[in-house]
Amino acid sequence: MLARPAPALREYVDAYVGFDLRGLPAGVHRGPPSRALTAVISLSDPLEVAADADDGSPVTRYGSVAGGLMCRSVAIHHDGRQYGLQVSLTPLGARAVYGMPAAELAHRLVPLDGLLGAHAAELADRVRSAPTWAARFAALDASLLSAVGRAAGGARGDDVRGVRGMRPEVAEAWRRLVAARGRVQVGAVAAELGWSRRHLTERFRGEVGLSPKTFARVLRFEHAHELAAVGAPLPWSDVAARTGYADQAHLVREWREFTGRTPTAWRRGEVLLGAG
Repeated sequence: MLARPAPALREYVDAYVGFDLRGLPAGVHRGPPSRALTAVISLSDPLEVAADADDGSPVTRYGSVAGGLMCRSVAIHHDGRQYGLQVSLTPLGARAVYGMPAAELAHRLVPLDGLLGAHAAELADRVRSAPTWAARFAALDASLLSAVGRAAGGARGDDVRGVRGMRPEVAEAWRRLVAARGRVQVGAVAAELGWSRRHLTERFRGEVGLSPKTFARVLRFEHAHELAAVGAPLPWSDVAARTGYADQAHLVREWREFTGRTPTAWRRGEVLLGAG
């Protein structure tokens, strides 16, 4: 179940997703790279997650887990049941909720209480005790608004760990890349902002954790993944054409890099496809 956060949070939070999946074959769900920093609160057994589905990363159990932007799929091991809440944060949301730049979480998974302290347990208790999805989303709103208030209260001037620490040029570059779904020239964006491409790349990577070029690739992949995950999926050649790839072979190379599988193998093996 998909829900939007309270209006005051929408600069920081893209969406909430509630999921209750059961009766599926036990296996591994590959959580694909996306524009968002993801936090997940399990409403049943702890999550068993590895930061990379293909490099032998250790599987760790989390009651609640947060991650930064990724360039590889995260491996979520399951026994046929997944029940929880997912929060998708923007890079500005990393500062507003966690009090740190998104770059400090890039390519990492950490326990949510490592970022929010005792407030993480309070948040988990509130959503786990709520009787409906609407009540759980309302609990998320209340807890995240409180977290934003705490982070804003702790920020002073240009404090690089505070809510106000993101350079407006970086925020604008992020908005332009997202609006174009990655189909924009980084050099053109830099010129419009009055920066060199190199300076934008350094500043963007220092804030977000990925270079603008890599983030644009993630955005194109995310768009392709959305089209591929619909109920009546398009042919791969059409997906490539609609999302800005040079051709189907280009799409296949990128898909394999981000997921460790070809698009066809991914479509055949992803048992939780479209489960959000």
